[in-house]
Amino acid sequence: MIKGLHHNAYRCRDSEETRRFYEGFLGLPLVNTLEIRETKSGRKTETLHTFYRMDDGSCLAFFEAPDMPFEFKPQHDYDLHIALEVDRPALEAMFAKGPAAGIETRGVSNHGFIDSIYFRDPNGYVIELTCKREGHDAAMDPVRNEARAKLERWTAAKAARVA
Repeated sequence: MIKGLHHNAYRCRDSEETRRFYEGFLGLPLVNTLEIRETKSGRKTETLHTFYRMDDGSCLAFFEAPDMPFEFKPQHDYDLHIALEVDRPALEAMFAKGPAAGIETRGVSNHGFIDSIYFRDPNGYVIELTCKREGHDAAMDPVRNEARAKLERWTAAKAARVA
């Protein structure tokens, strides 16, 4: 059975630039760094894998792999974003800290059950900081919110459009 998230890994352009954002700006401590010299398939490489820990023990991780092609581009929120939970005072503090640090900052967006602000990291990824609103747990209850029925309606409507 799956216990939880250990880490999510993404590519980065530069490990130190990435560290300045995730540790220096967001406050996630760098907790591990692996130097990878050879892949499990035997290919020689010069790759650095870094891990930044969140309060629950899970990590965001990054690979700097200059010998492997990768297209870095500003991601659209719908394509890729990383949402991290904070409390209300932290959300408000980070909303002020972003512009003061010269970092693109968007929000506050009220999504009904959460409030969110958004930054873009040095690799082009959208980082969402979110705090729960009153009623969050009820909104996330699939019995109450009819998540499965809504998905089934969406799928049927999409099939009808294609047909």
